[in-house]
Amino acid sequence: MENILLKPFNKNGLSLKNRLVMAPMTRSRAIDNIPNDLMAEYYGQRSGAGLIITEGIAPTPEALGYPRIPGIYSKDQVEGWKKITKAVHADGSKIFVQFMHTGRIGHEDNLPRGLHLVSAAAVKAAGQIFTDTKGLQDHSQPTALTTEGVKEVIAGHVAAALNAVEAGFDGIELHGANGYLIEQFLNPNLNNRNDEYGGSLKARAKFVIDLVKSAGIAIGYDKVGIRFSPFSTMGDLKAYQTDEVVETYQYLATQLGKFDIAYLHIGLSPAVKEDFLKEIKDAFGGTLIICNGLTPESAEQAVVNGKTDLTAFGRSFLANPDLPERIYAKAELNQADMSTLYTPGSRGYVDYKELQVAGMTAR
Repeated sequence: MENILLKPFNKNGLSLKNRLVMAPMTRSRAIDNIPNDLMAEYYGQRSGAGLIITEGIAPTPEALGYPRIPGIYSKDQVEGWKKITKAVHADGSKIFVQFMHTGRIGHEDNLPRGLHLVSAAAVKAAGQIFTDTKGLQDHSQPTALTTEGVKEVIAGHVAAALNAVEAGFDGIELHGANGYLIEQFLNPNLNNRNDEYGGSLKARAKFVIDLVKSAGIAIGYDKVGIRFSPFSTMGDLKAYQTDEVVETYQYLATQLGKFDIAYLHIGLSPAVKEDFLKEIKDAFGGTLIICNGLTPESAEQAVVNGKTDLTAFGRSFLANPDLPERIYAKAELNQADMSTLYTPGSRGYVDYKELQVAGMTAR
């Protein structure tokens, strides 16, 4: 019997050649923050996926928390992305670009000159971040966005969404996880605002709801997805009450379901219990993607059991550009070289070996 992961998927306008999603993974190969030919080769190699979600990219200049992160706010960046979307579409795959505004996670040396980190609150994140100029540095002090500043950030995302369409992307994914800007608004232990974007659960969720609504109006809700990682404490976020976490994401799933967006992408963790995931899936009602710690076997079972619609793989796609063929052949998977995740150049990026069948690659 054919593996269900390899069968076509079609729901609410999202039509894919299979149910395998390449998860977003920061790779730090964009010199001067511009997508390049090496990146086009990397994504093109992995176009066996039904859907590719790019690495997190900066929708606006002040979103560049890390070094060598690509952006999509300039003409040169849009032109660079056109090479990548063309390479992916040539193999019949779809590609969404992930908008990653890092907020207070970052260092000013990673930003264009004169810009500063912004966040929901003027609270510096503990820990350090890498810079190409000075190596590891403490996170810089962020500035709290004014109410008008929040609306400017939303407008910047809208402009980036329009650029994404021009660059040939099939849609965008908003990065609402990993302690970045969206979670900085959602987390009550950080969000100390007293305007329309702070205070109650619904007020803290208003930033992401407004982002989705504005992007959907600009490019179509069927071209907007979002990723969450409930219970995450990445980015120096403090855990909050379990009941409030559950209520927050049930509320978000319900509200986002009303827009008929492309999908909801959930990063799994031990804290995300089966019943909670089912409640989110039911409240949302649309296409669900799950990610983190999946094997081809566990992913297949999750789809068969109705736990999810699509399954996303990160390191497995990183180290196995031909992952669908390996799943089909029940072949052993390459292991990722962790030392080259974020280093410049082709090593550990486009040089992973593909499966050999009768002296030829399976692709």
